[in-house]
Amino acid sequence: MPDPITLRRLGPDDLDLLLSVEPGLFDNAPDPEQSRAFLVDPRSEIVLAFDGPLAVSFASGTILLHPDKPPAMFINEIATRDSHRRRGLAFAVTERLIAIARDRGCKGIWLGTEAENQEAQALYRKLGGAELAGFYYGWDGAF
Repeated sequence: MPDPITLRRLGPDDLDLLLSVEPGLFDNAPDPEQSRAFLVDPRSEIVLAFDGPLAVSFASGTILLHPDKPPAMFINEIATRDSHRRRGLAFAVTERLIAIARDRGCKGIWLGTEAENQEAQALYRKLGGAELAGFYYGWDGAF
């Protein structure tokens, strides 16, 4: 019988786990220095889905602070292994990340995606996201 899918919110003590994620989930292999910095930063959040010991999906976000309003969260990235797509995993990790943001007092949760990424847009609509237009700007190679 296959192992059930489990979700895990990573924290500072999970560096070895993050570094052991097999290729194919992140764009690149997790860098030890960047991974450590991410996990110890109290404004960073990441939720991974596991199929047994294999990390198969994740969503990460960063809490943004403002001097004149409540914190907000920018969702950095959402990904699922090709082998595990169409199983609701991106929905599950993103839903958990949004819940964490709300629990942490965030009053705005947002992200950006490409106009042609219909699959991602369908996910965001299913999660109850409102479509916003014209908020994509970048500097210094951001895109």
